[in-house]
Amino acid sequence: MAEVEDAPPADAAEGGTSTGGKKGRYRREKPWDVDGIDHWKVEPFTKEDNPNGLLDESSFATLFPKYRETYLREVWPSVTRALKDQGVACELNLVEGSMTVRTTRKTFDPYVIIKARDLIKLLSRSVPAPQALKILQDDVQCDVVKIGGLVRNKERYVKRRQRLMGPNGSTLKAIEMLTGCYVLVQGNTVSCMGGWKGLKTVRKIIEDCMKNMHPIYHIKELMIKRELAKDPALANQSWDRFLPKFKKKNVKRKKPTKIGKGKKDTVFPPAPVESKIDAQIASGEYFLSQDAKRRRAAAEKLEKQKDALSASAKRRDEAFIAPKEEETDEKKRRKSAVGDDDVAAAAARLAKKGSEKKSDEKKKRKSEDASAFVMEDGSAKKAKKEKKQKRDD
Repeated sequence: MAEVEDAPPADAAEGGTSTGGKKGRYRREKPWDVDGIDHWKVEPFTKEDNPNGLLDESSFATLFPKYRETYLREVWPSVTRALKDQGVACELNLVEGSMTVRTTRKTFDPYVIIKARDLIKLLSRSVPAPQALKILQDDVQCDVVKIGGLVRNKERYVKRRQRLMGPNGSTLKAIEMLTGCYVLVQGNTVSCMGGWKGLKTVRKIIEDCMKNMHPIYHIKELMIKRELAKDPALANQSWDRFLPKFKKKNVKRKKPTKIGKGKKDTVFPPAPVESKIDAQIASGEYFLSQDAKRRRAAAEKLEKQKDALSASAKRRDEAFIAPKEEETDEKKRRKSAVGDDDVAAAAARLAKKGSEKKSDEKKKRKSEDASAFVMEDGSAKKAKKEKKQKRDD
């Protein structure tokens, strides 16, 4: 019985393709399976592949922000023409702020409605219409990465999003060149377009960037892989020895210079907060009569009015205070020409000259009086006598 079960089938034996093992026991020759065929090639889907069309209608709708309304109104005719060639109807509703795509009787490709859904999604995320229309091609896919919820702190989120774009968009341009994908950062999402392999790489770069890993590490790795792919000798070898290995560095946080004193554990609970009634009892206001309370309130109000009146009177008096005279251009010029040090030196020099002049005059006067006293003659005495007589007469 075991021999019958293990025996290969007759048609397989006749074909002569059985290898004798369990793996190739039921393998038969396929006339279309030749060495030159590309198994991964995607053949274009034409109208001849599905001449009868679709059985049911499918539709998708998406909302768009208010600031995209003007642009969408301008490019909508070109979008309508592109979708019409695929047999898909589209509608732009400016009242609700939505875009809708649906299949028609002319639709022959069942997957084109998914492509149309991705098209309106990209248009709502600020992707330009000429770039978004490339999604209708068979070899182009899209991915919208939501980065808004990956970082809680808003300031940290803005810094990491800017790190993803780089100065003047240089980091984003490098990612596009190495992955062959189109990348657009808009608000809380990142829109990507390209092949499946490139989209997978771009998503990993974006998520790692939001987890505080700089995109430059991935860019270096992609550059090395691109150079290694050019060498056919390394096609079947591991590239781990060529790729850089970055170690995570735990940067110690700076300790605060002043450390506040912690609360001491006490046996008794903290004192309760004093209520309004307790404060009135402590001040004695609680035991006052209603008339006394009214009088106190009136006195406080009068005091506040006096303060307000004095403040308003002070404001009115300020209007009568003469403002300081502004210096003219000529005075400013003189001040700039003659410095403060020069003025002080000139004043000291003039004061010194005045004191010297006064001392010289005193010395001269003293010398004249002394010479007049010594050299006094009879004519002087005679003149004095005549003056005296005239005064007596």
